[in-house]
Amino acid sequence: MSKDKEVIHTRIWEEEPETDNPFAAAACYCHGYDVYGELLHKATFVEYLYLLFTGERPTPPQAQLLERLAIALANPGPREASVHAAMCAGVGGSPAAAMLMAAAGIGAGNLGGGHEVRVAIGAWMRLGLRLPAWQEFLADPPPPERADIWTPLEHAPGFDPHGVSCATPVLQTLTALAAIDAGPHLRWLSMHRLALEHFAKSPLSMSGVAAAALRDLAFDEDKGEMLYLLLRLPGAAVHALEQKEYGFRRFPFFHGAVKYVGPSADKA
Repeated sequence: MSKDKEVIHTRIWEEEPETDNPFAAAACYCHGYDVYGELLHKATFVEYLYLLFTGERPTPPQAQLLERLAIALANPGPREASVHAAMCAGVGGSPAAAMLMAAAGIGAGNLGGGHEVRVAIGAWMRLGLRLPAWQEFLADPPPPERADIWTPLEHAPGFDPHGVSCATPVLQTLTALAAIDAGPHLRWLSMHRLALEHFAKSPLSMSGVAAAALRDLAFDEDKGEMLYLLLRLPGAAVHALEQKEYGFRRFPFFHGAVKYVGPSADKA
């Protein structure tokens, strides 16, 4: 086996081994920064998260935007499909990893999920801040260029096909994030929201705000989709643990909803 095949190739991480144990690290560097000797003492979690994904130290507005976005996305709420999937896993007694996998699996899709955010980020990258281009795109979103595991979206990405008007938390999030002024996309979205909703025939959704915020953070489709999935897991985790504690008898859609219709026990 060649030397090259025995090496892990990464631009992200570098380790210096301990003198007495080559399998233990004496120092770890993330994009050149000493993680345990420097970042642990000086960086915030969102600064480190941004560094991990981008290789760059965030500017103060970028760090603030990422922190506020993380708060907005942390708990989609128990009625959201990915959180509800984790709750079902929790109430069924599944282990922790299965709860998170259920949330990530359901939350990866086309309706408010990671793939929708990916498509919306791609639209921002192609269309920029050109309102006529957005009008054409939202009126008739093009099909995917290649066959994939995902079916084509049945609605304008970043907008709620079941909504009547823009939900208050979405408006509050858009206003708060656009005020940080970390980039042009959120400001432009806030300025042209009503026109875009008219083109899409649907109100703006949280996934649409997240996609604009991730572009202001200079994330592409791959990184934006991945971070969006990660940031929504805390709410799924705590709701799953709560329902595990309550048990299935207090869980909606289970208690009293399943009726046995087979032969009675005394006739069996």
